[in-house]
Parts: sequence; C-alpha cells; structure tokens
Amino acid sequence: MIKSMTGYGKAVLEITGRKLTIEIKTLNSKQLDLNLKIPGYFREKEWEVRALLTQQLERGKIDFYVGTEVTGEMLNYSVNRTLARQYHQELRNLADELDEEYPPDMLSLVVKMPDVMQTSRDEMNEHDWVSIAGIIRDAVSQVDEFRKGEGKVLEEDMLKRVQSILQLLDSIDPFEKNRIKELRERLLRDFSKYQGDFNGSAPDQNRFEQELIYYIEKLDITEEKVRLLKHCEYFLETLHEAGSQGKKLGFVTQEMGREINTIGSKASDAEIQKIVVQMKDELEKIKEQLGNIL
Repeated sequence: MIKSMTGYGKAVLEITGRKLTIEIKTLNSKQLDLNLKIPGYFREKEWEVRALLTQQLERGKIDFYVGTEVTGEMLNYSVNRTLARQYHQELRNLADELDEEYPPDMLSLVVKMPDVMQTSRDEMNEHDWVSIAGIIRDAVSQVDEFRKGEGKVLEEDMLKRVQSILQLLDSIDPFEKNRIKELRERLLRDFSKYQGDFNGSAPDQNRFEQELIYYIEKLDITEEKVRLLKHCEYFLETLHEAGSQGKKLGFVTQEMGREINTIGSKASDAEIQKIVVQMKDELEKIKEQLGNIL
C-alpha cells in the first residue's frame, strides 16, 4: 500500500494536574528528520519517544510537539530565587544602560521569565508514562491513516500516468513500421544513385545487404519498447505491494527513463520523438509524486 509522507495527528490527555496535547506533523524528506518540542519533565523519556516515532513513521520530516496546560488542580509552586535575582539585576542594568526608569511591575516581569516558577510535579512517574505513551500511539495512528488517504490519491495519479505512457508506447507502432520501410527505401535509392561511381567495378550486392541489415538493426527500438513495457508492468505491481515502496519505485522509474531516452535517441523520426517527449513529461510528473511517497 502506498503511503504519503505528509500526515497529521493530534491527541489530548488530562493527567496529574495537566492537560497534555500531543501533535505530530510529517512532511516529505529523503531521510528521517525528527524534531521534538517537549517540556522538561519529558526529557527522561525522549529516547523512548524517538524510538517509537522512528519505528512507526519510518521516514520524513517529523515535528513532534507536546503542549502543557495547567488544570484547576492545586499545584505546589516554588520560586527559583537565585535565578529571579539574576533576572531582576539584568533588567535593572538594562534600564540604566538605556537611561530608562525602572518599570513599576518589574517583579511580575521576573516571575514570567523561564524557569523562575517551578512546580514539584515536574517528574513523570511510570503510571503517567503508560497513559502518555498511549496517546502518543493514538496520534501516530492518526498520522498513519492520514498518510494512507494521501497515498491513495498519489497512487491513483501515478496509475493514470503509467497507463498514459503505455498508450503512448502503443502509438509508436505505426510510425515505427513506416520508419524502417522509408529508411530501407532511401538507402536503396542512394545505393542505386552512386552505383556508377565505382570505376567500372560493381559493388558487392551481398555485402551491401549485410550492411543495410546491420544499420537497420542498430536503429531498431523493439527491445527498448519491450523493456519499457516490462518496467511499466513492474511499476504497477510494486504499487500494490505491502510496506514502503517509495525508494523501490524510484529505481523502477530510472529504468523507465533510460528506455524512453534510448527510444528517442534511436528514432530518426519527428513523430516518434514527439511521443517520446510526451512520455518524458508523464514520467517526470510520476517522479515528482514519488518525492512524497514513503
């Protein structure tokens, strides 16, 4: 099943005087790029959070955010007096440097500074962690469902574009038959035209036929068409395989592009080259979509 790397999940939990909001947002990235914004009491569980996200979400740019809101339950606060004095002194020094009056509400400014007010509930017990880990998994599940929905849209688009390449491939056949026929006739005309320029010695007709066959075989695109067909079929098969297939599909498109380019370089026919340009355009759009596939 195809999954997009774009996803979003959110879960909320009220526990031990706090309301926790877990948000996960994922975007496309070639590698795993994990960014955590968590409160201090989460630090001891950071590696467990990272392991969970890495295992479940695999790849992409992942932003993990934990918001904390204090509920109505009474909490035991304490003031970090040393830090508060430092903040207070720095504010006074700044006012002196700027030749400004001291603000009348300086104390209220100080208590709002980071880490001045502390609560005795800044540690997480194992019972709380079990509940928190559960809502993290809930948010991850939402991300996974979001990715599946986005992946379905991408899959339908890529299916349509591969089918378009197959139709364009079939449309080459009439031009291919005429191309070989016209090429053979042109070479025969040129041979007849210059046949009298051999100083009385007739050219070897059998050798000419051998060279003609060799030349035509060098320009034949049958093998490239067959290989492109097989690559397209393999692409469609891989779309429906289980697990993450983004990188594998990328390798298949490289092979598809190689055959399309060879057809274009061999085909000395304007109509076939127009078809090749259209196939390249469809393939580039598929590659753009693959950039967001897990």
